[in-house]
Amino acid sequence: MSGLRDRVGRYGIWSSGAHRGEIPEAAAELEELGYGAVWLGGSSGVQHAVPVVEATSKLTVATGILSIWQYEAADAAARFLELDSAHPGRFLLGLGVSHAQIADQYRRPYSAMVEYLDALETAGVPAGRVVLGALGPKMLELSRDRAGGAHPYLVTEEHTAQAREILGPGPLLAPELKVVLEADPDTARTIARQYLARYLALPNYTNGWLRLGFTENDFTGGGSDRLIDAVYAWGDDARIRSRIDAFHAAGADHVALQIVTGGAPGALPRAQWRRLAEVLA
Repeated sequence: MSGLRDRVGRYGIWSSGAHRGEIPEAAAELEELGYGAVWLGGSSGVQHAVPVVEATSKLTVATGILSIWQYEAADAAARFLELDSAHPGRFLLGLGVSHAQIADQYRRPYSAMVEYLDALETAGVPAGRVVLGALGPKMLELSRDRAGGAHPYLVTEEHTAQAREILGPGPLLAPELKVVLEADPDTARTIARQYLARYLALPNYTNGWLRLGFTENDFTGGGSDRLIDAVYAWGDDARIRSRIDAFHAAGADHVALQIVTGGAPGALPRAQWRRLAEVLA
């Protein structure tokens, strides 16, 4: 997977689906700032990646993640092959099973993912150009055996170390990490809690944290300080860089960084992307 690692680089930007329409215009700047990839959140489809690829020259564009319940495998495969034919190697297909609370069709997620991968393989999508939004051991093993790697969302550096052990040295490991560019602890954690609250009702995440040694008490009040500090990078520039470096030290090849600013979703945090690029330089 060295070729894939080279294409995505060590750092990327993860952006929510709320900003989909703005991303193509901003992507060229992300490329100039030195980010290797942009991850399109909000269960984006392949079609959402097309204008971003077309607006850039070398940036890897990935779905983070495409929900297998929302997009048929045959359609995703056809769109992948069309995009890859026009822009070889520029797109990375990130797949996930979403959550029972969100997807009405949710059933036997592991088996459904296997069937989806079977359909992609039959259609001619290279396994090495697919990554899975894997959290638990079984899905991580599937990422190793049937895909090019894993893109775990909302995880800790301890999870990253465990994921690397399961994946082995070959597959890509590209965890997402949220960043609050705020040095004051109370302010940073308040911003973090506002955003984390939506995820505390989703067992796929809370069960994973329980496996890592957190308790139900860590999920009350918007998340304990311990949980916030484990799944966010916040603080001054040195502290944020140290937290990101810790994910690499734990085994990540690439870290997909999501800026969290607090408040209602607004414009893309382009000023914060520029500052983060300086932190990473």
